[in-house]
Amino acid sequence: MSATEIKALIDLIDDPDEGIYAHVRTRIVSLGDRAVPDLERAWEHHDLGDLFRNRIEDILHTIHLDTVRDRLRVWAAGGGEDLLEGALIVSRYRYPELDEKRIRARLSAIRQDIWLELNDQLTAFEKVRVFNHIFFQVHGFKGNKRNYHAPQNSFINEVLDARKGNPLSLAIIYQIIAEELDLPMRGVNLPNHFVLAYLEEDSVGGGQDGGQNVLFYVNAFSQGDILGKQEIDEFLQKLDLPKQDSFYSPCSNIDIVRRQLNNLQHSYEKLGDTERAEDLRGLRECLGVGTG
Repeated sequence: MSATEIKALIDLIDDPDEGIYAHVRTRIVSLGDRAVPDLERAWEHHDLGDLFRNRIEDILHTIHLDTVRDRLRVWAAGGGEDLLEGALIVSRYRYPELDEKRIRARLSAIRQDIWLELNDQLTAFEKVRVFNHIFFQVHGFKGNKRNYHAPQNSFINEVLDARKGNPLSLAIIYQIIAEELDLPMRGVNLPNHFVLAYLEEDSVGGGQDGGQNVLFYVNAFSQGDILGKQEIDEFLQKLDLPKQDSFYSPCSNIDIVRRQLNNLQHSYEKLGDTERAEDLRGLRECLGVGTG
């Protein structure tokens, strides 16, 4: 479709006939990102009133949501191997103009600071202590206990800016940096919490084994506290939950992003923002059923 044809469609957006508008809306949405620049220009310069602007905003939101959904599906279909990519797609739901290069540069700077203090002679515990010192003390990351359920705690760009997040978002950043440093750390999907497992070197990517290949756990929400299997047992006991292998073993990156979307859905529900909560529910469902 030519630019002239797109403009002609946009001019029909405020048609009072709902049938005509429904047809026009479907045609424009089907164009996807190609229609966005023209829609944005029309929103800025058109003088036909609130109906026109409101309808453009609705169409832009639908196109944007479809784009995020498609990116999530492609990411998951590829195995979700790049956790950072998945987290960035989630951030783009709320921040379409997200500067990914800036985020990657900030993560790289933290990784570099940690790398300078590591060496092959250190034990696993010592490596984590070094990591924790740079991550929590030098760069100042901490759990946002005061505003725990706020949506910004789940967007990686917001967490990097504020240096505060929830257990999942802090663990996501921690895992991303650890992977770049070749530290064998993966997320563990505990109920009502999220921790990281430090794996034996030859067990990275292993299956659900009840934690047999886990050396210890790290709680990124509590300044990197190191936990053993006993602490996980006690946590589950307090929740009156039976032990499951999945509570002790690494989960997939797809499970992590699914849980991230679930957290955001609940955050918006608490704020009474039912529209965004429904958006997040739909995005989560496009990843299929899992443990997140």
